[in-house]
Amino acid sequence: MGVEEKTEKIVELDDVLRKFALSQKYHNQFDQQCYARVPLDEAATCFEVNQSKLVPCNDWVYENPDSFVGEFQLACQEWKRTLVGTISSFGNMLGLLIVGPVSDRIGRKNTLIMTGVIGGVLGLAKSFATNYWLYVVLEMANAALGDVCSPAFMLAVEIVSVRDRAKYYMVTQLGFQIGNFMLVLVAWLFPYYRTLLRVIYAPLLLFILYAYFIDESPRWLLTKEKKKEAVSILEKAAKKNNIILEKSWLENLTCEKEDKSGQIGYLALLKTTFSSKVLLQRFLICLVWWTTSTFVAWGLTVNSVLWGGNKYLNYALIPMVDIPAAFTMGYVLIRFKRKMPLMISFSCAALFFFIQLFLPSDLNWLSIMFFLGGKFMAAIFFNITYVFTSELFPTHTRNSMHALCSSIGRIGSILAPQTPLLLTYWTGLPAVLFGSASALAAFVTIFVPDTADDSLPDTVHQAEFVGTNEGKNKTAI
Repeated sequence: MGVEEKTEKIVELDDVLRKFALSQKYHNQFDQQCYARVPLDEAATCFEVNQSKLVPCNDWVYENPDSFVGEFQLACQEWKRTLVGTISSFGNMLGLLIVGPVSDRIGRKNTLIMTGVIGGVLGLAKSFATNYWLYVVLEMANAALGDVCSPAFMLAVEIVSVRDRAKYYMVTQLGFQIGNFMLVLVAWLFPYYRTLLRVIYAPLLLFILYAYFIDESPRWLLTKEKKKEAVSILEKAAKKNNIILEKSWLENLTCEKEDKSGQIGYLALLKTTFSSKVLLQRFLICLVWWTTSTFVAWGLTVNSVLWGGNKYLNYALIPMVDIPAAFTMGYVLIRFKRKMPLMISFSCAALFFFIQLFLPSDLNWLSIMFFLGGKFMAAIFFNITYVFTSELFPTHTRNSMHALCSSIGRIGSILAPQTPLLLTYWTGLPAVLFGSASALAAFVTIFVPDTADDSLPDTVHQAEFVGTNEGKNKTAI
């Protein structure tokens, strides 16, 4: 076979592969795919012609050799690319089982500082990884031990009143989305992944300063019989807000405790919680919420970079949708409580995903619009899930139960990075899975009470009655 005929066959194969990828809506334009080193050809293909047969390439050149894919030689190994996201979610799942109990034992503030600093150290260590598998191990360790979200959320939700809880959470979520925008900008300014990792993780070392700038949760302090510290924090907060607290109120400040709860371990505390059939049912429902939320939210984010065009702009569309979703979430939680907004957002998301199956394949912009509509609803139900879960369980195991639900629910985010691989079987398969999960989550929400008007419960007994008329007067603070 002559060189010209050989090159023609390779180019023809390349055209077939490109058309197949485009038909599957896998629009990454082969910007990081391997290039076979054969005479007169740099076609983006994972095969080369050898003695009239197609054989896998065993040597590649990269458009960007300094990229993560190029530096670790991941050409034509799609499973290794998606594995990083899956391992990260798995590490996060394990970490939540550690961070939640630690937060309930040593406090929200100390756990927040600890996870922040550890996350910064491990993140910087990733930037010096010399091989792929070392990077994967560090990624899992970072996700497990460096997640600040859980203790930060608990600290935030426990220091505000019932009336202001939804508004306060909305503001904190804006910070998360602004950070997402900043990530896009920083990734564009520092495209080399090692530099990017150092830029985004180095600031986490400053979390050590939180030891001087933030206070512990007064509610947690009361459950640990540290009334003096709790009163001091409340007095300082009142002074800054020009509020006068009556001495008699502070002296009578109490927090009902479970019998001997301070003398038993984590597993015994969980056993106490699960001994209530009411709380066990809520736990199972929360698992459905969390699995759906992580699966849909991360799945949509992963798939957003497959649209084609500028990948930075594509990713930026996610926080562009999430910011108005945060405002919407805050408004509906204040106006319409918890249960109904959660059911509606799950249902609307399912509808958006199922409609995508019937859209014309040549109207890509319309498909993207429905995609973003589903992401908008996913952002709302994920945020409501965060708030709702924390209101269903007692203080002494609140962070542990929240973390346990979030941890097991990370099965969804573990599976999410693999959804692009399903496009090779049927382009509508991810949408079917996203829609089905959302519909199931909407259905199970029927069986939980609405907690919007109740103070956070401190004991299992109080938690059982939260959302009922009897429960409104059962909490101490």
